[in-house]
Amino acid sequence: MWAGTVAVTGGIRLATAWFQCQAGASGDMLLGALLDAGAPLEAVQEAVDAVGVEPIMISAERTERHGIAATYAKVKTVESHMHRTWNDVRDLLDRADLPEPVHARAHDVFGRLAHAEARAHRCLPEEVHFHEVGALDAIADVVGTCTALHALGVQDAIGSPVALGNGSVEAAHGRLPVPAPAVLELMRVAAAPVYSGPAPYEMCTPTGAALLTSVCGSWGPMPALRITADGTGAGSRRVDEVPNILRVVLGEPYVAHAAQSTLCGDVLIETNVDDLDPRLWPAVLGKLLAGGAADAWLVPILMKKGRPAHTLCVLVSADRLDDALDTVFRETSTIGARMVAVAKRALDRDFATVSVEGLPIRVKTATFEGKVVNAQPEYEDVAAAAESLGRPVKVVMGAAAAAAYAAGMAP
Repeated sequence: MWAGTVAVTGGIRLATAWFQCQAGASGDMLLGALLDAGAPLEAVQEAVDAVGVEPIMISAERTERHGIAATYAKVKTVESHMHRTWNDVRDLLDRADLPEPVHARAHDVFGRLAHAEARAHRCLPEEVHFHEVGALDAIADVVGTCTALHALGVQDAIGSPVALGNGSVEAAHGRLPVPAPAVLELMRVAAAPVYSGPAPYEMCTPTGAALLTSVCGSWGPMPALRITADGTGAGSRRVDEVPNILRVVLGEPYVAHAAQSTLCGDVLIETNVDDLDPRLWPAVLGKLLAGGAADAWLVPILMKKGRPAHTLCVLVSADRLDDALDTVFRETSTIGARMVAVAKRALDRDFATVSVEGLPIRVKTATFEGKVVNAQPEYEDVAAAAESLGRPVKVVMGAAAAAAYAAGMAP
């Protein structure tokens, strides 16, 4: 079983690639798509030449499939009857003057092929004779595709579910069922999602499967990207059932680095915490308010498995959001927070002053459509007056509210 991975270093590592494989995958389709996306043909040809095998010429031909413009990577070779083993191919790659990322990726691709073929034929990988996959065009496809990926700065890749085809195909070992055994093994090891597809032909070749499973670290729909380029590679066969193309989309992963870039106005931060010493909460709330939060509060909750916890809620303007999040993450034990833009209607507010036994107490009034709808004595003033008068706070609070009502402040 081949479960090798490749660590690619060096080069320009800027792009994420998404491969759409609804018509399967082959080496020439992958190479054509990358050339169509802007990979330099000269660099690809130079890398293939560096392998030092019989002459190989690569060209990028404009074509179409079902009216969709595409690039067909055409490989011209001399006739060769040489059957190379995995060791032979490995030696060729070792001697080739290739950039290290290209060298490492090509090694990985052929290694996957060798182990998949070995399992299919019940032999050792070193005993595998690469007939189709060891031929000159496959060397060109693998080294060319690895070079194109490096030139485009692909740092990681995602593959869509891959159509494999059905029926049978003529191979060096005779007529093989489709999907070919090596293709199934490559996809199994990579845990890649596959399906038969719409056409009764071989839609995914062993070379295509090995390249995809080497390059793609994950599988699924196209991720959130800022698209920088895209390319369409054509397969050699024209089929009626589906455009025989493979597409690649290149881009920069989209991440909302600063939350205020997508949130404006007031923002509500919420996070559930079940493992913080409760004695720390007053200090947390105090720091949030001192840091510019409009409000901060706790809600007791019961979490999964019956664990008691608190929801920390923070209301903050978008321009203070980063500061509030910094406080939340530094001062609590949470490892994530929800952020929601909220609409807010604030009533007009004003202050007036009443007297209770000769001591001034401020009263906050709230006005809606020109009418006072609420009047509330300020607690700090009430508490200070109660202390000075030696009276209970509740008594002074009632007296201040009555004074406000008598003065016409209260509704």
